[in-house]
Amino acid sequence: MSQTARGVGDESLASETAAKAAAARDALGERDGVLVAFSGGVDSAVVAALAADALGDDAVACTARSETLPAAELDDARRVAEEIGIAHETVTFSELDDPNFVANDGDRCYHCRTMRLGRMYETARELGIDTVCDGTNADDPGEGHRPGLRAVEELDVFSPLLDAGITKDEVRAIAESYGLSVADKPSMACLSSRIPTGLEVTEERLTRVEKAERVLREWGFSGFRVRDHDGLARVEIAPEELERALDPAFADAVHEHLTDLGFEYVTLDMAGYRTGSVSPGGEEEGDASAEAESAGDGLDIGRQYPR
Repeated sequence: MSQTARGVGDESLASETAAKAAAARDALGERDGVLVAFSGGVDSAVVAALAADALGDDAVACTARSETLPAAELDDARRVAEEIGIAHETVTFSELDDPNFVANDGDRCYHCRTMRLGRMYETARELGIDTVCDGTNADDPGEGHRPGLRAVEELDVFSPLLDAGITKDEVRAIAESYGLSVADKPSMACLSSRIPTGLEVTEERLTRVEKAERVLREWGFSGFRVRDHDGLARVEIAPEELERALDPAFADAVHEHLTDLGFEYVTLDMAGYRTGSVSPGGEEEGDASAEAESAGDGLDIGRQYPR
């Protein structure tokens, strides 16, 4: 590790992590400018913070808007970019224009990432920027079936966290040292990950999943997924929150709300929330961990859920 590595964030980091972060920042600083593929999650937020430190106004964060991105995540990305103090662009495209993506085979994330990063490169060229970078970290290549990483390699995207050997835990520590609000944010995956492999991705399915998950979020759950099995909603709740979902009041309310959204049947998966339960290899692209904080203190029999 370079002996010239400088402190990063509030200088509270362990020396090895600080040196890695400084190396990533210095590598970004060697570019004339960078566009960060920015979801607003902790990985891309740390890259954006390092890039803003290294390059100032020559660093730009860019978020891709499509049917697979929940509206709440786009709002969060805008907020986090402002928090970092980095310029923020958005681009719009539709994965549903690609029949390979719609078919939802084992390479769905490859097709999605190829389209998404392609739009990033188009925007970068319009801004006079040569480098597109992403938030791939050192843990990602070992996290099972991750076809999206193939697109990153093929398009020659710069991954400063990966190059510096920064792990997911270190990413969170760096985010905390910068005071980023997303330091403890659970990893997220696009809405298409809720649709089982082999079942076509449609706007109807994406929309009802987004609306169903919004209901659970408004009710105070933090670790969950609603899987769309062709009209059957399989609700997964994080193990530490599962007890709350056994409340009969919750069962009645979630059935009513989700059938109103177009689901024919609503089930609760007793195994709880786990990533990639409908995907090859048991992984969701961009969601390599199942972290979630409990939003309650246990069973709340008789709790009132809005109808």
